[in-house]
Amino acid sequence: MTIERTDPPQSADEAATLLGFLDYHRDTFRSKIAGLDAGQLRTAHAPSDMTLGGMAKHLAFVEHWWLHCVFLGREFAEPWASVDWDADEDWDWHSAVDDSPDQLRAIFDEHVALSDAIVAEAGPDWGVMSVRSGRNDSPFSLRWIVCHLVEEYARHNGHADLIREAVDGVTGE
Repeated sequence: MTIERTDPPQSADEAATLLGFLDYHRDTFRSKIAGLDAGQLRTAHAPSDMTLGGMAKHLAFVEHWWLHCVFLGREFAEPWASVDWDADEDWDWHSAVDDSPDQLRAIFDEHVALSDAIVAEAGPDWGVMSVRSGRNDSPFSLRWIVCHLVEEYARHNGHADLIREAVDGVTGE
């Protein structure tokens, strides 16, 4: 299965550039999990216990946390709301072994779509601030959150490259 990626625009305004990079990295990740079965999505590459399935669920959670919870100030929605995060702070990573490939892809795509809707509804003001604040009691601009999401995907796409190659030898961008 081939995932088509569109290169980010080389000459565009701030919003189109940032969202272009975010979409590019989201599609890069989709290409890393494309065509893998449940066993392959559960395979770790030693010495890490990181899996591509866990990464898919984690990235869905990251989308939810930063845009739904931090930016809008809302509480966790399901499946995150009923999690005992004190018992397992990496539940998103660990619980993915119980999910089918279709479930993992669906939760990822669902949270990407919800994030896109939140960003679109926020409008053109990339300086609008989040409802929740960070560790230093300062809110985050939408610009910062989207940049952070790009960084999060870029970092995890590097991990995904290594894991995917270890799983089935597939390499790529």
